[in-house]
Amino acid sequence: TEAYLYSQSSVCDAETIFALSSGHGRCGVAVVRVSGPASSMVLRNMAGLTQALPPRTALLRRITDPQSKELLDRGLVLWFKGPHSFTGEDSAEFHIHGGPAVITAVLQALGSLEGVRPAEAGEFTRRAFHAGKLGLTEVEGLGDLIHAETEAQRRQALRQMDGELGRLYQDWSYRLKRCLAHVEAFIDFSEDELIEDGVLNQVDSSVCQLETEIERHLKDERRGERLRTGVQVVIAGATNAGKSSLLNTLCQRPAAIVSPIAGTTRDIVETSLDIGGFPVLLSDTAGLRDSSDSVEREGVRRARQRVEQADLTLVVVDSTQLPPDPQLVPAFLQEHLSTVLPSLSPEAGMKAASDRVLLVLNKSDLVPEEQRERTEGELRESPGLPPACFLSCYTSTGLEDFLTVLQSRVKTLCGDPLSGAPSLTQARHRAHLQQSVQALNQYHQYRDQDLALAAEGVRLALTHLGRITGRVGAEEILDIIFRDFCIGK
Repeated sequence: TEAYLYSQSSVCDAETIFALSSGHGRCGVAVVRVSGPASSMVLRNMAGLTQALPPRTALLRRITDPQSKELLDRGLVLWFKGPHSFTGEDSAEFHIHGGPAVITAVLQALGSLEGVRPAEAGEFTRRAFHAGKLGLTEVEGLGDLIHAETEAQRRQALRQMDGELGRLYQDWSYRLKRCLAHVEAFIDFSEDELIEDGVLNQVDSSVCQLETEIERHLKDERRGERLRTGVQVVIAGATNAGKSSLLNTLCQRPAAIVSPIAGTTRDIVETSLDIGGFPVLLSDTAGLRDSSDSVEREGVRRARQRVEQADLTLVVVDSTQLPPDPQLVPAFLQEHLSTVLPSLSPEAGMKAASDRVLLVLNKSDLVPEEQRERTEGELRESPGLPPACFLSCYTSTGLEDFLTVLQSRVKTLCGDPLSGAPSLTQARHRAHLQQSVQALNQYHQYRDQDLALAAEGVRLALTHLGRITGRVGAEEILDIIFRDFCIGK
C-alpha cells in the first residue's frame, strides 16, 4: 500500500533558523525566535552564557554582537530543549525592546553566525507540523487565530487550533482505515478461512454511516467558511434611496460620497465591519435603474452581480415613495424586490428573499408618524415579506432596532462557533470531503462486482481525508489487518 502525502519527521531541516515572531513596528517588547541544532550556540554567543540555561526559564542578559562584542540591548532570553518546544527542535527566544533599530541590530547579529539563516515565511509552523506538534487543520487554525479580527473568528480559530476539527477528521480516517484493512484482508485471506463471516457486512454498515456523517458535516450552509472570511452584505436599491448614507451610518465615517444627484455611486464601495463580534464585508452599490450612461450601466451590472453573490442583501427603499395607503405597501415592496432580485422565481422568491434579504425603509423622518405606524402593522401581518425596518440615516431614528435585526441575521448566517460539532472553515476541506463521499459511492457501486475496485473507493476516500489532516500511512492499515484478525500468529 502506498504511503499518502505528508510523512512525519522528527527532524525537518539541519539548519538553524531565526525570525522576528512578534509584529513589526514600534512596540514595548519584540520576540525573536531561533530554532534548530545551533540554538544553544546562539545563546552562548549572543547572551554570554557559560553554562546551560534551565529550560523555560527567563533570564535577564546583556545581548551582544558575536563579532564586535558591542552591546545591542538588555533583554530576557529563554531556552526550550527539543522536543519540548513549538517546533519540536532546540529553540531559543530573545525578548528585546521593540524599537526598529534594536530589532534590526539583533537580526543582523544573528545572521552573522555560521549555520544560522533567516526563516522563510511560515517555516517555524512547518517544522512544528513535521515534528508532529501540530496537525494540518491545527496549523490552519493557528493562521486563522493570527488573522482573527472579531470575537467570533477568535473563538472558531481557537477551537480549530485546539484540534477539535482535526480529531473529527482523524476519527473518520481511522474508521476508513479499518474498513479498508478489513476489505483487503478479505481479498487476501478469505480463501484460507482466516477471515470470519460477516466482515464485509460490517464494512458496508460502517461505510454507510461514514457517508451519512460526512454529508451532514457538509450541509452546514458554509457557516464556518463565512465566519472565517466575513459575511458578504450588499446594500442595493434604486437611486437616491439612501444606500451610501446607510453605508456611512454603519461604518460611522464618510466612506461613500452622498449627493442628491442620482447615480453618484457607480462602482462598488467596500468596508469591513464588526457586527456583534461577527465579521462583515459591507458593499455599497450603484443605484439600480436604466441609464444611457455607459459608465453607470457598468456600475449597475456590477451591482446586480454583487447582489447575486451576497450572503445578505440590504434592500434600501425611500419611504417617501411608498404608497400613502399602508394596505398597498406589501404589494409595492414585493414588486420592488422582484426588480432588485430578478433571479428569484415568483414561486419561491419571497421565501428565499426572507432568508437573504432585509428591507431598509429609509428617510422615515419624512413620513408622518401615524402613516409609519400603520405601515409597520401591515408589514407585520405580511409573513411573505423579508423583515422590514424603518430607519432615518439623517436622524439615526430606528438605527438601534435595525442593528439588532442585522446582528441576529449575521449570527444566523455564521452560527455559534462554540456550539455543536466543529464547522468547516476551508474551501479545500469541503472539496476533499465531497471527493471522499464520491469515492465511498464507488465502494457501493463495485461492492458486488469487483471487490478490488470497491476497496479502491475506500482508499481514495481515505486519501482525500489524509489531504485534510496531513497524515495517512500504509503501516497503520497493515497494523489493523494483523491486529484485528491475528493473521500469522
